[in-house]
Amino acid sequence: MRMILVMGAVATLAACGGGRATGDLSRACMSAGRTSASPQLCSCVQQVANQSLSGRDQARAATFFADPQRAQDTRQSDNPNDAAFWRRYRAFTDQAATVCRPVAV
Repeated sequence: MRMILVMGAVATLAACGGGRATGDLSRACMSAGRTSASPQLCSCVQQVANQSLSGRDQARAATFFADPQRAQDTRQSDNPNDAAFWRRYRAFTDQAATVCRPVAV
């Protein structure tokens, strides 16, 4: 299982080096005003999102850039739908952190 994850990460990273991926998360990443944001990093994050989150989940996650409190509220929610989304979101962020870390350096 670990090997499959590593291979997926390598394939995703390779895809990040190519053209720019645009989408809700890429746009939110670039417009958030963070100093570490770059077109390469935000594109990589979008590539990971395209592979791991639905369009609806991506749109929801993009709101966290402008409103971090919304992420906290979702994480702490007792709503089963929020809990399910949070599990998907955490899996995405863990993968993006692993795959996109070389791009951020």
